[in-house]
Amino acid sequence: MSSMMMSEGAAAGGRERSLEQRLIEMETRLTFQEQALSELSEALADARDESARNANLLRHLLDDLSKLRAGLYDSPADEPPPPHY
Repeated sequence: MSSMMMSEGAAAGGRERSLEQRLIEMETRLTFQEQALSELSEALADARDESARNANLLRHLLDDLSKLRAGLYDSPADEPPPPHY
């Protein structure tokens, strides 16, 4: 075999190993990105659940406050005058 053919074969083998290494690196990065995306998706779902719970709690608290205010002063005449009087 000529030395030219040997060097071409070695160069092709080197390129092949380089491409294989790049492919492995890209697959590794993709795996990490998929994991990060999954974690972010879970965190977003948890945040949405918490937001819905907080909105529901606020709605109940406002209803309770309205009932409390209504119960304190059954008629407007029972309400004390504003502080500037």
